[in-house]
Amino acid sequence: MSLELKGITKKFGSLIANDSINLKVAKGEIHAILGENGAGKSTLMNVVYGLTQADSGSIWVDGSEVKISEPSDALNVGIGMVHQHFMLVPVFTVAENIVLGHEVSKRGILSLAEARMRIEQIAAEFKFEVDPDELIENLPVGVQQRVEIIRALMYDAKVLILDEPTAVLTPQETDELLNIMRTLKSKGTSIIFITHKLREVKEVADQITIIRLGKVVGTAKPNASQEELANLMVGRPVDLTPNVIKSKTGETTLKIANLSVLNPTGRTIVKNISLEVKAGEILAIAGVQGNGQSELVRAIMNLEENVTGSIKILGEELVGKSVHQTIHSGVAYIPESRELDGLVGTFSIAENLVLDTHGLAPFSKVGQLSANRISDNATKLKDEFDIRAQSIYDTANSLSGGNKQKVVLARELSRQVKVVVACQPTRGLDVGSIEFVHERLLAERNSGRAVLLISTELDEVAALADRIAVIYRGEILGIVNSDVSREKLGLMMAGVK
Repeated sequence: MSLELKGITKKFGSLIANDSINLKVAKGEIHAILGENGAGKSTLMNVVYGLTQADSGSIWVDGSEVKISEPSDALNVGIGMVHQHFMLVPVFTVAENIVLGHEVSKRGILSLAEARMRIEQIAAEFKFEVDPDELIENLPVGVQQRVEIIRALMYDAKVLILDEPTAVLTPQETDELLNIMRTLKSKGTSIIFITHKLREVKEVADQITIIRLGKVVGTAKPNASQEELANLMVGRPVDLTPNVIKSKTGETTLKIANLSVLNPTGRTIVKNISLEVKAGEILAIAGVQGNGQSELVRAIMNLEENVTGSIKILGEELVGKSVHQTIHSGVAYIPESRELDGLVGTFSIAENLVLDTHGLAPFSKVGQLSANRISDNATKLKDEFDIRAQSIYDTANSLSGGNKQKVVLARELSRQVKVVVACQPTRGLDVGSIEFVHERLLAERNSGRAVLLISTELDEVAALADRIAVIYRGEILGIVNSDVSREKLGLMMAGVK
């Protein structure tokens, strides 16, 4: 089935998310839509799937215009969608999730016999190995994704939209998904593949459309270089390979010993972790999201309550200190969510740049803030970290994701610190902003600071780390050198010791 979008425009207030977008997807084609986060890719697909309505433009299926007001309309014309965040009920079985909204009952009792049979047929056809009666909460993330694909195929999707489908997968699960996409293509299914990962696009796409700031800025074939694609995404030349120079490591700066973290219900989330990070090295913690990384970082920053074990910086114990004391013990903290934990959105850029130090000289004297010193500091850091804003008095909320992250980096890295804790530092950033963040983290490492990097992006881990610790279900499965193969690293991330 072919799909064509003509002049799709979608506005949210003054923001133009999609600006007169034209797109053609041929039958049996894998068509990649490439763009930085916030470019308008997901909004466009939400229009196609009926989750939101375009302000203007039209959707055509096999040469005929169709009206899609809600997801059931999309399914009726043969369009299915697998969302970045799975739409599954954890306590339901595979079969129950798949029939949700399409239930068949006999004498008022839910009948799953036909659904089970169809699920088993599709699973066998595509080698999915999915048990219709297994609870979703018991399935690995990669299998949950297959359930979403089965659900779309159950309702005869001829065009399948995959929105950032590899964001939470291990390398092996990613390879399996790419193979599934090839199989679907061979059977005539058209696939729209939304992503910002260049390697995957080049592996499976037949056509590539690049969107930037809501507009189509170019098309490309998969034989285009990653540099060409990145340049189109960002609008300027981008260096995709950080210049990593082997540095000399010093003494152990951060030492974590027998660290465990319990959640409020008493379940152990972080299990007896021991790690050391030396001065002048980047130790990366790699793992699929949700394996205890967030809780580990929060424990280091003394944001978790139920913590046992030891966390020391140059012999000084951090466990039991306040967050304020932890920061001023020499920790720079780049949090997982810059909006929730890194910035005060209604404060100005200048104010956000002194959140850690506003009570110290030269920004404060005898309890009085020095507006001039705070402004001078902001002007200096705005230039040094290339924060793109009209004024240092603009609010943090007015900035793009990349510039918000630059404010966090500028504040944290302009202090005298011993350890940099960077949690998902490039999440949601375009390749240009990623390049800048990588350069700054390497500069910290080269200046002799210890850097603890927590990232789910394997390319980032491989590019920056001196050593890699793999976390799985709250435990460190092992620590390997940065030249480890993607295959071995992926197996460890899946729990294979």
